[in-house]
Amino acid sequence: MTLTPAVSQSIEILALLSGVGYAVLAALRRRLCWVLGAVSAAATAIVAGDGALPLQAGLQVYYVGVSIYGWFSWTRSSSQGDLPVGKWPLAWHLAAVVLFTALSLLTAHLIVFGMVDDWPFLDSLTSWFSLFATWLQARARLENWLYWMVIDVLLAFVFFAQQKPWLALLMVLYIVIAASGWIAWRRRLQSQVVSA
Repeated sequence: MTLTPAVSQSIEILALLSGVGYAVLAALRRRLCWVLGAVSAAATAIVAGDGALPLQAGLQVYYVGVSIYGWFSWTRSSSQGDLPVGKWPLAWHLAAVVLFTALSLLTAHLIVFGMVDDWPFLDSLTSWFSLFATWLQARARLENWLYWMVIDVLLAFVFFAQQKPWLALLMVLYIVIAASGWIAWRRRLQSQVVSA
């Protein structure tokens, strides 16, 4: 199914507005973020699928499920008090970077032979790391924001190159929001350490 330009643009704008709401509420540690995240993911899946980015489309469908997980995870955590922010050791991050880069290379190689994808390596790389960053965010790990900043720079480039200006703008806004989220969550982590 090929979307008309007007329909595609309308869906992109829905993804943009709900995506910004998601990121702002996530930075504020509000669980309503997961509802808006699901709406944004569904809209982005439609546009990415139409734009020959099959991994991004699949990833966005996965995000709908992760949004449900995030909602319940944050609900359970908040019922036990304020949602605590945590960190991962550097060695775990290095291992994750090696693992997800290797998976990205493998997946990109397989995509070239199996499906239409305009950006096989970047589609694969951003998909794998997005899965990881989302999991870190659902677990309230501070470093998720650093991953998102890098992922969003790459996706802004891809969507701009594909002439999807609203999704490219969404990624640029995500970069700013991720930087704000990093600062807010780091302050929260520091206050947790002081009060412990």
